Amino acid sequence: KQPETEYNKMAMAYKSPYERWKEAEGLPTIRGLSVPSLMDVELTPWASRGGSGVFVNLLGTGGFNDTYICEIPPGKSLNPIKHIYEETVFIVSGRGATSVWLDGGEKQTFEWGEHSYFAMPPNANYQHHNGSGTEPARYVAMTAAPRVIDTFKNLDFVFKNPFVFDDRFDGKAGYFTQADSPDPGGGWTTNFIADVDSSSRIATDSKARGGRTPGALGTGFNMVNSTVRSHASSWPVGFYKKAHRHGPGIHVLLLRGEGYSLMWKDGEPVQTVPWKPGTMFVPPEMWFHQHFNTGKEPCLFLAIGWGSEKPKAGGGAYVYKSLKEGGDQIEFEDEDPAIHKDYEEAIASVGATCEMGGLHPFCTSS
Repeated sequence: KQPETEYNKMAMAYKSPYERWKEAEGLPTIRGLSVPSLMDVELTPWASRGGSGVFVNLLGTGGFNDTYICEIPPGKSLNPIKHIYEETVFIVSGRGATSVWLDGGEKQTFEWGEHSYFAMPPNANYQHHNGSGTEPARYVAMTAAPRVIDTFKNLDFVFKNPFVFDDRFDGKAGYFTQADSPDPGGGWTTNFIADVDSSSRIATDSKARGGRTPGALGTGFNMVNSTVRSHASSWPVGFYKKAHRHGPGIHVLLLRGEGYSLMWKDGEPVQTVPWKPGTMFVPPEMWFHQHFNTGKEPCLFLAIGWGSEKPKAGGGAYVYKSLKEGGDQIEFEDEDPAIHKDYEEAIASVGATCEMGGLHPFCTSS
């Protein structure tokens, strides 16, 4: 038994290159299923960046990606940085500007405010500036750092690489100017969104019919030459989404509304994640999850990640059709009746009514 014990000790003590890098940065790490409020998270001074921050490695990322929360002090700028991994930035609070440039090239600077959303091109230099002299600016960024650092195991290669991804960013002016209008399908092909709320379609018509969610409206965001994709989703009062599953690392940020999400792995207990504006959570790979609006207004979330592009084991794609047809979605008629019963009770407790009568076989409303 001794060799096994020693082996177990070695396994427990192992830290990946990414974990060692985080340790050297001197920040703590938040783990678990969710972050209840991005605004309320306590941050730690971050010497290398010139601000304060915390790493976030939620269970649902599976080492595929991560996030960090960072705050820029009033009237200050963070230190310039570049890296070969992708990074998307969502402004939680505050206003300011970001400068982006290639080595030896001209700087492009664009302004942002609360709920702005943009992507940093891989290996471009960038620097964030706080535009207020009295209030901090806080943002959350999703990155591909875990798999990139663990793959190459060389920080100079990751952070000091001269290669230029000119297919992603060639330094031309106007790169961070929001497109004049959305695409015909309602999405955006742009590298900067000034305000996700006003750029997203908000679901207000409970009579509309969606696929996974009755009455839902989605808005896609295609950035960095369409290599970084994300979407917003909104649905009305009195509705919830069908249970579905996908790959790892899709970070769900709540912007409007209140409710909860159920998440479970086949054959294991169901986990409940309550949410409100500022909550962030990540459904783990192959876990079913289901989102419920229990508030008095339409809800809106921004889903950031590349998990839907990661194939299943064996190379298969996720397909959003019924499990009975080989897909990855549970139809309303196939869900546990207790799920709908609990939802009707939850929404009644806030004085609202379930609006799924005629759409859901277990609904008691007309």
